[in-house]
Amino acid sequence: MKLFFKWLLILLIVLIASLYLFGYDYLIKAVAVTYGTGHTTAYLEDYTAFDNRVIKGATPQPWPIHTDYNKTVATEKLEATHKELGTVAFLIIKNDSLWYEKYYEDYNKDSRSNSFSMAKSIVSALLGKAIMEGKIKELDQPVSDFFSEFSDGMAAHMTVGDLSSMSSGLNWDESYYSPFSVTTRAYFDENLRDIILGLKVSEEPGRSYKYLSGNTALLAMILENATGQTISDYLSEKFWIPMGAESDALWQLDSEKDGLEKAYCCIASNARDFARFGKLYKDHGQWNGKQLLDSSFIARSVSPRFPDSPQYGYGFWLSNYRNRQIFYMRGHLGQYVIVVPEDDLILVRLGHRREKQTDDDPHSGDFYTYIEEAYTMLNQE
Repeated sequence: MKLFFKWLLILLIVLIASLYLFGYDYLIKAVAVTYGTGHTTAYLEDYTAFDNRVIKGATPQPWPIHTDYNKTVATEKLEATHKELGTVAFLIIKNDSLWYEKYYEDYNKDSRSNSFSMAKSIVSALLGKAIMEGKIKELDQPVSDFFSEFSDGMAAHMTVGDLSSMSSGLNWDESYYSPFSVTTRAYFDENLRDIILGLKVSEEPGRSYKYLSGNTALLAMILENATGQTISDYLSEKFWIPMGAESDALWQLDSEKDGLEKAYCCIASNARDFARFGKLYKDHGQWNGKQLLDSSFIARSVSPRFPDSPQYGYGFWLSNYRNRQIFYMRGHLGQYVIVVPEDDLILVRLGHRREKQTDDDPHSGDFYTYIEEAYTMLNQE
């Protein structure tokens, strides 16, 4: 037994040394944070395992409570879906008032959980704000104006709008479960800047849609460059405070010292505050009489850029369902802020899992379920 443990220790030392030698030392943290806590992928509370920057609020503007608040119970199918997929929060906001609200497990209205890729929609909103303020010229401004690393060849044609609309042509591997993908490295490595600036443009930018988290990471670095602020501070000043978020939020960083936000994901906040971005876009950028975001930018954001990819605009997912134009924010494990402007309706769902997509549909089955069952509930009034 002593000999066994001796060789086991030697093997572990060699393995760890090899990870550092070949540049895969981030896997040590990945294993500890994920598998070491009983998970197989990133999870709702994993922000507690990373450094974070605070997104500060100021004076809260609580959502008005609808006169029919929680008078209607969830349908059997909706409750079954919540149970199957591990929902922790579900909200129905009708006419800008909380109509239905329910939390599961030990979550409540103040509980933070990981936004995952819903953060991409928020970064796109920050881009719109920077354009509105003249800090970025337009959607067609070249990325090379901010980072010379993208000045040659096809990279010179890449624009900030290409990043927001997922058409950059970057050589990013959008693989969440491969330990060796750039997506995994970016999540756990402590030098995200070098990873992003080391990317290459392998396809002509601006020609077609391809969902890549690296696009948003690079866009956030451009925003930091253009505004002279961290994107957490810029978000706080331009949206979190003016929209009256009820709680401070956190944005995961790659490291403690001079940390860079993992902008393609990882804002820890609550269901009520995530919903505010649905209202802002539904109301064409207005909030309490102030134009926080240009309405033309919003109209462009919630319209497809490419006819053959009608499911995505600039930072937002799009759907034509129930003969209604729908746009929504979406995260890795089934985080949704779904907006149906025609019916003045916002749905928020946060949870541990979502249904898998099929090859012929960019929207997963649970997305449709939340909409259908919410309408069933509303029709029971």
